Amino acid sequence: MTDYTLHSPWWLLALLILPLMVWVRGRRGAPVLIVPFAASWHRPSMIPSSRWPSALAVTGIVLLVVALARPQIVEDKREVKQQGYDLMLSIDLSGSMLAEDYELNGERINRLQAIKPVIQAFIKQRRSDRIGLVIFSGRAYTLAPLTFDHDWLERQIERLKIGMIEDGTAIGDGLGVALTRLEQAARDDDGGKRKGAFVVLLTDGASNRGVLTPEQATEIAKSRGLPVYTIGAGRDGLVPMPVFDDKGNKVGYRRTMSDLDETELRRIADVTGGKFFRAFDSDTIDKAFAAIDQAQKIEFQAKSYLLTTELFAWVAIPGAALLFLGAMLAMPPSIAPLRNKSSQAPPLPSRTR
Repeated sequence: MTDYTLHSPWWLLALLILPLMVWVRGRRGAPVLIVPFAASWHRPSMIPSSRWPSALAVTGIVLLVVALARPQIVEDKREVKQQGYDLMLSIDLSGSMLAEDYELNGERINRLQAIKPVIQAFIKQRRSDRIGLVIFSGRAYTLAPLTFDHDWLERQIERLKIGMIEDGTAIGDGLGVALTRLEQAARDDDGGKRKGAFVVLLTDGASNRGVLTPEQATEIAKSRGLPVYTIGAGRDGLVPMPVFDDKGNKVGYRRTMSDLDETELRRIADVTGGKFFRAFDSDTIDKAFAAIDQAQKIEFQAKSYLLTTELFAWVAIPGAALLFLGAMLAMPPSIAPLRNKSSQAPPLPSRTR
């Protein structure tokens, strides 16, 4: 925050003298200001008729008084320790995420549409953290490495869509790639202090693909001391799955059984020291991410200080220049030739004899 202030505002009381000076000038017909060495030459009849000298002199005096009041620019700076978490979001993009068992404003939306805004809001709240993004379906890929550029990361999340990866649910690979990214970041860190690291894993199905099994990935996370927070998306039982034609247009729905493996997600969270959340609807998704944010969040006490910039010279120099210019213009013309002429002795009268 930037503010403008006066360090010694009492100097402004000197401006009250200016009306008195103007009054004296009007009474005596004398200039407001005249330099001392010109005072002996001053004659009221020789005062310039222009008002410019007085105006310049008064303006110069005002600026000098303001300069004595010490105008300053004060900036409030805050120092915040660069300390936070490294966290990876591992998001399921399998075909089952198209199931429309969520609602927004009375309209059906699919699971991916429900989680996107929640994830983006979660990212906005964690400005001191490095956040990365892994997406998985039949395989797992890093969409965004750990970064502080959260605006860019939010745009990447907006791009997410079903079908980016071959179908399937490789939960073990999705968790394994996230853990690898965290390990690389810890190894390549340039000395910045990090509070810790963790993974948020969101899926709506049971693992059926991948190189790593969920059990193997869980043991890796446990051995590295990295908690994994798991979120199970979608409702239980039969859920509406949209049907599309060859051109990608939705033509109807079919009922499909939800296959979330809640037991496995609970086990991953318990073993690694995280927590499991069940997101039946949009509200429970919000609550899940809010709980994670509260559990793994650092509250900083910012140290503030004031940065002051003095403006004295910017006001005093123009004021002095205007005052000097006004004094020069107010100076009466030299009358030295008249004085030399009058000092000559008159001629003596001639004698007559």
